[in-house]
Amino acid sequence: MEAIKVVIVDDEILARNLLKEYLAAYKNFVLIAECKNGNEAIGVINALKPDLVFLDVQMPGINGFAVLNELEVIPKIIFSTAYEEYAIKAFNVNAIDYLLKPYTKQRFADAIQKAATINNPYNIEKLLETVSYKAYTDNVLVQKGYTLINLPVSEIVYIEAQNDYAFVHTAKDAYITQKGIGEIEKKLDPDKFIRVHRSFIVAFNHIAEIQKDTGGYRILTANGKKINVSRSYAGVISALKL
Repeated sequence: MEAIKVVIVDDEILARNLLKEYLAAYKNFVLIAECKNGNEAIGVINALKPDLVFLDVQMPGINGFAVLNELEVIPKIIFSTAYEEYAIKAFNVNAIDYLLKPYTKQRFADAIQKAATINNPYNIEKLLETVSYKAYTDNVLVQKGYTLINLPVSEIVYIEAQNDYAFVHTAKDAYITQKGIGEIEKKLDPDKFIRVHRSFIVAFNHIAEIQKDTGGYRILTANGKKINVSRSYAGVISALKL
């Protein structure tokens, strides 16, 4: 039987070690590389052209879905992650399988069986079209004084435009980024952030209240910031069915 070349991509060393341990029982699956982040994975996969990739979804910087969008040739993909909410997205991009951490040796075996028997799991063009809009960033590069900080988007409360720049506000601090608010918006997951004004983007998880009055809507963030929703974005709030 022809060897199946495998690459493992996961930012956690324990997760990589577990995959290697389970994979060792399948002699026709040959591990040719392991990567600890998305940027490294893109270069390795494009260079080595593996047959199968175990790909973590949630990684610092470039996530698993974004990695797929940068590949020259799409191998078979088995996603692995601790975040159950990514399961539907994983199957929407026609992955071979999806391993939800922590998974058992039997669950791993089921995934390996699928990888061995499914020859053409997806249409590559359709896959790239599907994942292109999922390439949302997990971090933004911001500045505080003379220091550049790789800020997790989960810490963002709201973003405020200032001319050609934008201020990124967390619960405890504020940072500046040289990117405009429109450019930042394209990189943020719309399931987690909403544009409520030409000058403001707000994180859903940090909304304390949405107040309605005769003038429209006003958002109160968890850190006490009051943001008026402009008329052109009022439909976004109405769609929330308050």
